[in-house]
Amino acid sequence: MRAAKIKNVNVVTLGCSKNLVDSEWLMGKLNASGIAVVHDSDLLTDMAIINTCGFVSDAKQESVDTILRFAEAKKNNKIKKLFVMGCLSQRYRDELKNEIPEVDGWYGVADTDALLKSIGVSADSTPGGELLRMLTTPSHYAYLKIAEGCDRSCSFCAIPLIRGKNISRPQEEILDEARMLASRGVKELFVVAQDTTWYGLDIYKKRMLGSLLDALSQINGIEWIRLHYTFPAGFPDDVLEAINSHQNICKYIDIPLQHISDRILTSMKRVLGGKETRELVEHIRKVIPGVALRTTLITGYPGETEKEHKELLKFIEESRFERLGVFAYSAEEGTAAYELNDNISPAIKNRRLGEIMELQQSISEKNNAVFVGKTLKVVIDGAEGDYYIGRTEFDSPEIDNEVLILKKNKVLLPGTFYDVTITGNDVHDLFGKVN
Repeated sequence: MRAAKIKNVNVVTLGCSKNLVDSEWLMGKLNASGIAVVHDSDLLTDMAIINTCGFVSDAKQESVDTILRFAEAKKNNKIKKLFVMGCLSQRYRDELKNEIPEVDGWYGVADTDALLKSIGVSADSTPGGELLRMLTTPSHYAYLKIAEGCDRSCSFCAIPLIRGKNISRPQEEILDEARMLASRGVKELFVVAQDTTWYGLDIYKKRMLGSLLDALSQINGIEWIRLHYTFPAGFPDDVLEAINSHQNICKYIDIPLQHISDRILTSMKRVLGGKETRELVEHIRKVIPGVALRTTLITGYPGETEKEHKELLKFIEESRFERLGVFAYSAEEGTAAYELNDNISPAIKNRRLGEIMELQQSISEKNNAVFVGKTLKVVIDGAEGDYYIGRTEFDSPEIDNEVLILKKNKVLLPGTFYDVTITGNDVHDLFGKVN
């Protein structure tokens, strides 16, 4: 099918924010070629491109279900062409080809140019210096991917098998993209990679995340910079210094710790043990007073005992993380942990997960109550029902808390920052009024 015959394309994105960035670059190139592009749409289009996730079993199942839904649409002549790209396609391409013949092409994580070429679209990313990236987020924020792949060897994680080794982007290239995003009206940047604290080691032979944050903070128009996906081992102190030194770098660090048991952390190949993990949390809180720490944990890892589960609960109680997510362990082919006996039943995994989240909800409600009566800087993301929906510097969209402001008080504009006095709270949200 030649590009001239393609009038419109629906790009469907599954998985993480890093996948979303890949889709946005793809959409920008399609759009620049004169093709109308929609994202995650129910509209019928000439072509659908599904950007898949292959991280854990639930995500893989969602990707397969989505492909099957669009394959059925193609069989019923509702779409003409169907392409699949991304992590699931990278990992299971051969098996999926045989199972779902309706798909016209399967492309891996680094095959975007080949996909474009197959439909007659130029893969040139920056003609005339223009940033060919079509944002799918609200216009005031964007994800900024600073590296691809990962050099870590965590026993449970298939990402290095899918995405390969860490490849950092040159700092000037990242800064050029950030400046172009700012010129479009983006006010908040989410710095993402598989491991942001590894940034620079491959091309500069030293960790450069602190330096990058310093440079990003100087870009006119960027009011908030938020740091995601940091790794605890070798956490660079200059990153903490950068957060302290610049008002537009949020006091927010996303640092997945996974567990606290020495035995499990060793099996996970996480480098730091329980004592060092506790010391790191204490160190970050000491250096950055008032910091919001977001962490992610795994429950039901092979061999996890009730004693180790209770040790994890105690660690959560002591650390009082501002934001916390937890996953039930999922055995992934090709990983070191896949060779272990996944001997924790789904019922036990779910029970432990529930106990962790019940504890965290209690902590979250108490953490939120501290803000009642205080005035916080809040960005408005949009509106829903009777409320405007906003966020503080301590919150990322979709995964963290929100600030709810009654519409009747004042007209508020999305993408605008307001001083908001917090009048109440619940487990997940704050309630406030604009001063």
